[in-house]
Amino acid sequence: MKKNDLNKLIALFLVLGLFASCTAKKEALDISTKEKEVFNSNAEEQVEIKNEETEYEITIIEPGFYTWLQSIARPEGYYSQSFLENRNRLMVINWNQRVLQPQRFNPNLYELQINYDPNIDYGYEVNYKLYNYFIYFQRKYNQRLGPFIPRI
Repeated sequence: MKKNDLNKLIALFLVLGLFASCTAKKEALDISTKEKEVFNSNAEEQVEIKNEETEYEITIIEPGFYTWLQSIARPEGYYSQSFLENRNRLMVINWNQRVLQPQRFNPNLYELQINYDPNIDYGYEVNYKLYNYFIYFQRKYNQRLGPFIPRI
């Protein structure tokens, strides 16, 4: 096979690959009726995420999140702390990038940066609640903060 023919073949595969990736179906989220009701709820109950030892604290005042956390999210202990830390690290990076681009991402959704230092052990509870907030947020507002589909 000539070099020119090989280059044409490679270009053809690249075009076909690009076409296939552009036409691939996005996987739809499977959101139950109960979860939709929670998303549409106006009940506000704040959720505090804090660790006294590290003096780390986030207060989430998002209608429905407390109810979602109590009734729909996986229970504490379901995920390992290392799993939660790895996912949180990735989602915080994406979150903070969106905060810095208000012309591209809705500034009403991405208001404040999150100061999450991967070298600090925030403990299980902080990582659990932060992770679940990210899942809740992505599912409710149809957002993606990483390459993973936000599943429960």
